Amino acid sequence: MKLTLRVWRQKNADADGAMSTYEVDGISADMSFLEMLDTLNEELILAGDDPVAFDHDCREGICGACSLVINGDAHGPERTTTCQLHMRSFRDGDTIDVEPWRAAAFPVVKDLVVDRSAFDRIIQAGGYITAPTGAAPEAHTTPVPKPDADFAFEHAECIGCGACVAACPNGAAMLFTSAKINHLNVLPQGAPERETRVLDMVGQMDEEGFGGCTLTGECATACPKGIPLFSITAMNKEWLRATRRAGRR
Repeated sequence: MKLTLRVWRQKNADADGAMSTYEVDGISADMSFLEMLDTLNEELILAGDDPVAFDHDCREGICGACSLVINGDAHGPERTTTCQLHMRSFRDGDTIDVEPWRAAAFPVVKDLVVDRSAFDRIIQAGGYITAPTGAAPEAHTTPVPKPDADFAFEHAECIGCGACVAACPNGAAMLFTSAKINHLNVLPQGAPERETRVLDMVGQMDEEGFGGCTLTGECATACPKGIPLFSITAMNKEWLRATRRAGRR
């Protein structure tokens, strides 16, 4: 395939950015989107130009590093991560716009790379347990009801890519934060921090400057791991419970 790429280029956080147009040819439909960008960068390097900076790591849909807005959609036209998006999703002659995540809490570092350390600080605020676990326990030592285990596992699938924030018209991080809260709050090991966890993590989320949630649902639609929208409702219930109990003390 021959494609026209319109890529966001920005030298650093303080510089003004703009879309730059490039032509790439000989792109196989079996290439991943990142491999296509590798091809572009090889051509830029050979021409003596600065390659396009973009985040990537495992390239297996596990780490969440590959954060790109493609033709206006977080991770592109398929419900998957950018590294697992293949060029068969596009047609010969297409023009493709490639941009970084757009959110006040995710400042651009360079080109398509953004600083997502706000997510790290949200997790540090309460995404842990203090119950001593020691070595690997015997199976079924701590009984967990099957619905609770399924609920926890479903939310633990969040890879922290930030697609929910990029897709949200308000730049909210509610889906990410709710996933990190819910997967611990329903487990016995997470019970000691149940109330402080939700208060601390939601407080940190607000402090980071993410937008407010209006339940448009774009976050759940864009999530490559299928974190459900009701996760936000579950977190809101936990937050109300925690604030009421804190008010009684």
